[in-house]
Amino acid sequence: MKWFTLKIIFLSLLALFVKYSIGESAEHKVTATQKVMAPFPPVTTTRVTIVGDTGIGERAYPPGFSAVQKAMRDTTPDVLLHLGDFVYQPEPFPDSCPDRYIEEIKKTLVAPYPLRLFVAGDNDLPANKDKPKASGCWNKIDPLDSGFDNPRGPRPRAFEGTRVVGNALIGIINHHPWQDPTEWLKPRIAEAREKGLWVIIAIHEPAITTAWYLDKQDTVLKQLNALKPDLVFAGNQHSYERFHPMSLAEDGAFRVIKSESGKYQSSDGAMHIVSGGGGATLKPFADLQGNAEHTAPKNVFDALAKRALMNHFITLDISRDLLKGTVWRVCVKDNPDDNLDPRWKPGKEFWNTIALECDGQPEGVTVFEKFEIKGKTRKPYSLTPEPPPL
Repeated sequence: MKWFTLKIIFLSLLALFVKYSIGESAEHKVTATQKVMAPFPPVTTTRVTIVGDTGIGERAYPPGFSAVQKAMRDTTPDVLLHLGDFVYQPEPFPDSCPDRYIEEIKKTLVAPYPLRLFVAGDNDLPANKDKPKASGCWNKIDPLDSGFDNPRGPRPRAFEGTRVVGNALIGIINHHPWQDPTEWLKPRIAEAREKGLWVIIAIHEPAITTAWYLDKQDTVLKQLNALKPDLVFAGNQHSYERFHPMSLAEDGAFRVIKSESGKYQSSDGAMHIVSGGGGATLKPFADLQGNAEHTAPKNVFDALAKRALMNHFITLDISRDLLKGTVWRVCVKDNPDDNLDPRWKPGKEFWNTIALECDGQPEGVTVFEKFEIKGKTRKPYSLTPEPPPL
């Protein structure tokens, strides 16, 4: 009995000692773990379909729009990102937005997609002297998207916000008029980076383009690149352009990382892509028109990776460590009986020497190009604390 009592006492003291030891080390574990990188986002892949300048309305190219919409649905995306300019009304200063346009948007750009993010285009806002044929449909279109998240911090303007989609933060910026988004967007990007998310920005008017050049290098381009996004999507220009990733250099110029394969690292800089081939009539690049005033300077052409005049859309597969983009060319069979033309102002003489990407190509949907951005290699989240410094 005496031995049994001593054994009980010994085991009780041992239990207390172990409990005390664990309690003492627990605080050290928490402190050490807080210094370790944030946990990886979920191991999932999200597909976002990106399109701009769609062909609803009498001033667009309906066969291109229909073909693009069918092809987009066939890629079974999780999210639709529309880069603005939904409707093209026929007359200047329209006094209303007919419901037939909105019903078409609901059928083609809303119902097929579980989540929708819409950018306001200048053609969607009320008409003014600078844009007399703007549709004025935005007040009916805006409620059809899925809205934004509501984090704490500085508030953006109307039609702006962010939404976390899978492994990415997508930021929508209102370009009309342009206002530097740094104050409200930078804190959200910092929080997203802490969580290991990709950062994607969407605007309507491109910060950089060879289509119809307006110098934004010291304003919009510099402000966006300073936020260090991975991708910046824009519409407005009825064409496709992809630029190599670029980042700010010490002298105020831009450092460009080129890749013939279309494969890049996340540290290479911000990749800008213009996608305006959703069904609006295609507009030739200024240099092909012989328009010197709006032809881009050499440093912009030096950053250009690829461009084309074509109906198209993009799918972006977003996983934890990879952004994988596919640009889909959509070629429509010409119907000589419908009097429709994919070209903007087809009677212009410059079209005699400018080819469309689908000229001589068979009808159908094909891959035009692929690109990818690979994330930095990261160590797994560690539960083992590092020893304190001596």
